Formats: sequence, C-alpha cells, structure tokens
Amino acid sequence: MLPPIPILADYGISPTHGFLPDVLPLTRLPDPYYNKWEAIAANLQALILSKRLRGVVDRLPVLDTIGLEHDAEWRRAYSLLTFMAHGYIWSGDSPSDRLPPSLAVPLLKISAHLEVPPVATYAAVCLWNFKPLFMDEDIDNLENLATLSTFTGAIDESWFYLVSVAMEARGAPIIPLMLTAIAAAREGDAATVTRCLHTFAERLDDLTTLLVRMHESCDPKIFYDRIRPFLAGSKNMAEAGLPHGVIYEDGSGKDEYRQYSGGSNAQSSLIQFFDIVLGIQHRPTGEKRGRPQDQDEGHAPPPKHNFLLEMRKYMPGPHARFLEHVQSVTNIREFVEDKRDVDRPLCIAYDACLAMLRALRDKHIAIVTRYIVLPSREVRARSRSRSPEAVRRRLNLATASRQPPGIALDTTSRADGSGKKDNLKGTGGTALISFLKQARDETGEPAVEAWTHRFMSRVIRIEGQGDFFAGKPEEGAGLQVASQAEEAVVPGLAGSWTMDDDVGGICYY
Repeated sequence: MLPPIPILADYGISPTHGFLPDVLPLTRLPDPYYNKWEAIAANLQALILSKRLRGVVDRLPVLDTIGLEHDAEWRRAYSLLTFMAHGYIWSGDSPSDRLPPSLAVPLLKISAHLEVPPVATYAAVCLWNFKPLFMDEDIDNLENLATLSTFTGAIDESWFYLVSVAMEARGAPIIPLMLTAIAAAREGDAATVTRCLHTFAERLDDLTTLLVRMHESCDPKIFYDRIRPFLAGSKNMAEAGLPHGVIYEDGSGKDEYRQYSGGSNAQSSLIQFFDIVLGIQHRPTGEKRGRPQDQDEGHAPPPKHNFLLEMRKYMPGPHARFLEHVQSVTNIREFVEDKRDVDRPLCIAYDACLAMLRALRDKHIAIVTRYIVLPSREVRARSRSRSPEAVRRRLNLATASRQPPGIALDTTSRADGSGKKDNLKGTGGTALISFLKQARDETGEPAVEAWTHRFMSRVIRIEGQGDFFAGKPEEGAGLQVASQAEEAVVPGLAGSWTMDDDVGGICYY
C-alpha cells in the first residue's frame, strides 16, 4: 500500500499562495489590548536610532496571549515580538544577552502555538510580514507589495524581504502541480507528468527573473552594514558579544541560555520542496558523489546534511511535516529514469527543470558574492587599517563576529606549526561559495539525457585565468571571491556556521 499523497489543507498550505498564508497577514492586531505592541512596532526604527528601545520595552507590561484568536492574529503577534526582540538584542552599543519578561513570556507562548522558534525566522520577516498595495492585483508582483515591519525603515530592507515574498507567491502553484505529477506517475500517465514538468521549468525561470531583481532596490553595503546585523540570531555569536546565547526571562527564575539561528532563506520550505520532488540529493559539504548503487534511485533520500535538517526546525511545524510527507511519496525521478529509453520528451522536460533550478542557484551564488562575500572583504581591509583599540571600541555584530574563536581562517596548516591541516574552515568567502557551488552542481546530477548532464557539469573557463601571467586561479574564480589566505568569516543571516563535513553554509537556495 503506497502512502497517500499529502493534502495541502492538512498542512495549512494554500493551493494559490503556497507557504504564504491563505489569509493575508494582518496589518494590526484588532484587540486594543495589544496597542502597546503595535505602538512600539510602528516606531521601531526611531526607537532603535535613538537607543531608547530597551528602556521602552523594559517598562512594557507582560501581556497575555488570551486575546489572540485566529491564526492570522497569532502570526501578527509573532512577527511583532520577534522584530522587537531582535531590535532589543542588537540595537545597543553591545548586544543584550537577556530578553525581559515583557517580550520573552508572550513570545515563548506564541512560538509554541505556531510551532516555530522564538526568534526572527524567515516566516516572521517574509512569509507573515507583507501586504498588497492593491487588493485586486497579484501578490507575486513586486510592485504590489509592501512590508509591515522593518528594523531600519530603509527601502533596501523592505525590498530584501519582498523579493522572497514574490518568489514564494510565484512558485506557489508548483506545489499542487507537482503533487498532481506524483499522482500521474503512480498511474503511469507520462503525458501528464511531462506537462507538469514543462510548467515547473517555466515557473523556475520566472523565479530566477525575480531573484535577479534584488539589485534594483537593495544596496549591498546597506544590506551588509545596516540590515544584516539585526537578522542575526544568538547561535555562534561569541565574538559578537553573546558567548552563551540569550536568556529568555520567562518568570521561572532559571537563567537558562538559549541559542537560535537568525532568519535565513534556507528556511524557505519552497526551495526544499523543489529538491525533494525532483529527487535531488545534497551531500555534506566536500563529500563526493557515491556510486550509483549506493543511492536510493528515484527518491530524494532523507537529508544527511545537518544544515538542511537544522533549518527545517525553523520552518512552521506544519510546513516541515509536509516536506517529510512529500519525501515519502516522491517518485518523479524514478518514473523518468524507468522511461529514459522510451520517452524522450519526458526526459527532456525533467532535465529542463534541473537546468532551470541550477540556473536559479547560479544567480543566488552571484548575489551572495555581491551582498556578503565582497563587503566582508572590504570591511576586513578597513579593519586592518584601524588600531586594535579602535576596533575593540566598535564591538558589534558587523565587526567582532568576523573571526569567531575556534574557526580557522587559514586551513593550510595548524597554528602549532605542526604542518597538519585543520579540519575547521571559516564561513567566509571561499568556503561559502564552495558550499553553494556544490549545492548547485548536485542539482544537475540526476540529469537523464547525456548531453544535459555534460552541459550542466561543464566548467566555464574565463580568459586570463590560470595562465602564466595571471597565476593560478583561486577557488570560485570568476566570482571575484577572497582567497584562502584572506578569507573573511561571515556570520550571515543564520549565524556563523562552521564548514565541517556535516555542516552547511549560511544559506541554501
């Protein structure tokens, strides 16, 4: 007996909006009891700039969650409190390792209700933090979207969130479409599977077009210096001033530190759905592809990659369970491979999806390079020109977390002079690009057509790279990333991640 194909409604997933809520996010909590929360959120940017947010929050009473009724209200409250919490932690001269009861008590209750961690996740800043400007227009149109909350008030921050919102909306129809394809594959209906794959490939191309629009209204320097610090969590942030994490003062009297990753596009259920439904396997960073007989052909195996599993914990609980359910029923790759010699249109359609998803990841690598890798090099170069005392006085996320203790920046030899290679790598330019490039390359591995496989496995050579005059190219050549010797550690949106065999980088898709 085959397991049933998941029903979207069972997991709170919309057939038209996908992982975005079917009911649009509330712009304000309807109960006046929560006016104090709304007032702080409405003035969040001014309170952060004037460094008065902590004082205001400290005087805030502990509000009960009894006035929250519908899911939309719980989601609005969660988004409000996480923005306030991250602003409280990161807005001072040094980060706060405590959240007062006025934030911690309701946030913990609301997070438990929604099955999300009490931190600013992708759901808090993207999925549940937008509104359409015109109700009669689609929400996959960037020009019809606005954010509800930001830390800075900058258009760059809004645009950064809204690109993801538009991509979620544009990609939403792919979810029921590919569930239809799974059902058709069970019936041996190759024509339907082929049509579904054609539409899937076209939508992936649309998503790439949306992603590259990030450059239009989000400046890399503003993102790196002003926006990104507020999105950081409390995990691996010792050098930023949070050696143990953050204490959520819940009234229990126990000073228990908690550590959470911050918001990250890796927490998008949509991108992981693409991989699962196409049967793409992602291995631990640095691990080579195994022999074909060692793989569970046709099905996306349970992820071995700790980073992917970890990020599922930051998705809304029903969404993460939906991915697990899809994992148990996906059959598209197996169906295509069984018909590789008899149905070439089907194989071409499947390979087109892989090619479009690989192209999306190519664009993402370019964006990560521009928005994180290159700014990190510039800041690192500036910090070398400052005196040590000046650097110490500017201790914050944007400066101090570039070299977390225990993370080796130069992996060529150990600090003790033994000459042995260190197993730890920094999560900066080169290592980050390596992780993303591997994820991109793995996307093309299931290709059925020999030509497609060769096309997606090719290495693009750049003129003037690697010759006698230019010298040996660095890893990631063509993306202008830092060399091993100058690698700058980047905590990124999800905190600092070491690049061990079983740990990933700061972002995934």
